[in-house]
Amino acid sequence: MSLLSERQKEELQKSILEYLHANNFTDAFNALKAETGIDYTPDPKAKYAGLLEKKWTSVIRLQKKIMDLENRNAALQEELSLSPAKRAALQTDWVPRAPAAYVLKGHRGQILKVAFHPTFNLLASASEDATVKIWDWETGEFERTLKGHTRGVNDVAFDSKGNLLVTCSSDLFIKVWDVQNDWKNTKTFPGHEHTISSVRFMPGDQQIVSASRDQTIRIFDVASTHLVRTITGHTDWVRCVEPSEDGRLIATCSNDQTARVIDPLTGETKMVLLGHEHTIEVVVFAPISAYAAIRELAGLPSTDRPNRPGAYVATGARDKTIKIWDTQTGQLLRTLQGHDNWVRALVFHPSGKFLLSACDDKTIRVWELSTGRCVKTVEAHGHFINCMAWGPQAPADATKTNGASGSSKAEPEKFVNVVATGSVDQTIKIWLP
Repeated sequence: MSLLSERQKEELQKSILEYLHANNFTDAFNALKAETGIDYTPDPKAKYAGLLEKKWTSVIRLQKKIMDLENRNAALQEELSLSPAKRAALQTDWVPRAPAAYVLKGHRGQILKVAFHPTFNLLASASEDATVKIWDWETGEFERTLKGHTRGVNDVAFDSKGNLLVTCSSDLFIKVWDVQNDWKNTKTFPGHEHTISSVRFMPGDQQIVSASRDQTIRIFDVASTHLVRTITGHTDWVRCVEPSEDGRLIATCSNDQTARVIDPLTGETKMVLLGHEHTIEVVVFAPISAYAAIRELAGLPSTDRPNRPGAYVATGARDKTIKIWDTQTGQLLRTLQGHDNWVRALVFHPSGKFLLSACDDKTIRVWELSTGRCVKTVEAHGHFINCMAWGPQAPADATKTNGASGSSKAEPEKFVNVVATGSVDQTIKIWLP
């Protein structure tokens, strides 16, 4: 049974006759003409002239085109079948790569700290120019400037819900800004006797903790602005303070070349971490997601003890090294070497697989925690990098809704792949996938 209609058959036979005639296959031409019984006189001007060759070549071209389109279609289908959640999951190992998505300009002094809003696409930057600027990190657009400090703003942080912003300055004041009330400066704390270098909300957002060049750490009540506790111990400028996720510990570091783990309720120093040979610029607690990799790195057995927040910290110092410590024993687990200048900022990758460091050698380095290897170096700025932050992450308790299963395989943390860095070059860079 033929697939062709009578008209198509006739066209095909006439174009074959035309082809045979044009190529001088006279016997074949006559035989086909006799067998089909078609009365046809070849004519080079007729529409059948060269028709067979034309169709033949166009079919091959079309076949190739169809195959290309089918391949492209399959690839797009695969991409579509990955819902945004799945697509994000595929990028759980994302780390910054050059070039940056946005370069934010506007400050008139070096950028000293950056902080992401926990829910909105907002970034706050603190600068030596005595201002804080608010940016939309998704579009790279400038939103507003917060003025109130009279000297450089050394740190900036949001509370857990993003309702309040806290800043501290070399003008000896700590200020709280009400994000929902047009970013008004609602509270000012006369904080310390010297430059205030670091400030954070304690978990629960009822208190703030600050560190100063006056060698103290202080805890204030947010509602009343009263000083709750002054913690001493360091013998020089305290550079950085960081509460653990549950607020049961705070980590501090200083020009006295030590880091300390302190109980904020009593002010008692639980552990002094000794080993750096120069000022320690930064200290950060490792998230629980990083514990397995840190234990592998240090050759520690996987213990059955519950994974409590605050078990490990990382420090970065002017001796160009990064050190990872066990806070309960004070043991130095590993020193990461590779930077050629002061290490200024550390951020644990939310997946727990990597540690990111920013340095005065103008690079960001990515360290694989389980091996301690530097797996990536990004040339990030034209001058020293002072600060770095990772985008919004779901609070730890938000993921524990499936506590019934109680397995160590909790739901994967929700986090956004975005990193911000700030530099002496007066720019902030936004790094996006």
